[in-house]
Amino acid sequence: MSPTSSEPVALLRQVVKRRGATLALNGLDLTIRPGQCVALLGPNGAGKSTSVALLTGRLRPDGGDAFLFGEDPRALAARGRMGVMLQDAGLPRTLTVREQVELFRGYYTAPRPLDEAIRLAGLEGLERRRCGALSGGQQRRVQFALALAGRPDFLVLDEPTTGMDIDARRGLWTAVRAEIARGCAVLLTTHHLDEAEALADRIVVIDHGRVIADGTPEQIKSRVSGVAIRCRTRLSDAELSGLARVTGVSRDGGKVTLLTTSAPATLRELLARDETVDDLTVAGASLEDAVTRLVEAGAAASQPQAKVA
Repeated sequence: MSPTSSEPVALLRQVVKRRGATLALNGLDLTIRPGQCVALLGPNGAGKSTSVALLTGRLRPDGGDAFLFGEDPRALAARGRMGVMLQDAGLPRTLTVREQVELFRGYYTAPRPLDEAIRLAGLEGLERRRCGALSGGQQRRVQFALALAGRPDFLVLDEPTTGMDIDARRGLWTAVRAEIARGCAVLLTTHHLDEAEALADRIVVIDHGRVIADGTPEQIKSRVSGVAIRCRTRLSDAELSGLARVTGVSRDGGKVTLLTTSAPATLRELLARDETVDDLTVAGASLEDAVTRLVEAGAAASQPQAKVA
């Protein structure tokens, strides 16, 4: 097909993909359109990396269809319109930052100006430093510059801010928003759900190779109870689940999060049953709360993951 502005930039349609004995994707559907930032979220092993590999042409589906700008993702014309920042990518240690970005620009017919790519990635002052002498966060910024070098129409960001400090993260967010504003489509995978909420206008949650939720951040959050109580308590998960109006319980270290439809009712019972409760906060349910709850609900309802005989 011939891509136009009304057609999807990237498309997975009823895709099935096995990775060894595991069914990594099981009829997955995903559509990304121009100017849209889609955050692909889910637990480890949900199928996020496999989805990225299919759209970047590194894998082929066992069933279903994968398209990039209406073509096979391995087609040179389609790949030339894409910028990719992968989590496990490396850099040549001996090239300087400037040399590496300049080399990468040469792969494109109409690349972004070198100084612009350096600036957008926050690499001013590091141009002459060898890539092997950079910190982990600085290397991620170089990889971001490489992803921007071709002025892409589709930008794939796989855990883009790993190792970055707060200022570098915010700088990357600003640059990504500018790309979206000019019509670039973005696929984001991240474990930082504040990042997903800051950048994405659409959240797609997957688990066991299937989409379990798809909507705006607010729509996803509305799928779970609207209030989260966080505290430290000696009560067990079973006891907490039995408190009034509680719909979900999760733990992070020594702290517990209770999702509830009525904070006053839950708090009355919680404080009556454990006078040692401390570090107590009450707030609206976060995107992380929602994703955790959706995955837990899906896991409870799903069958064991299919295996290849």
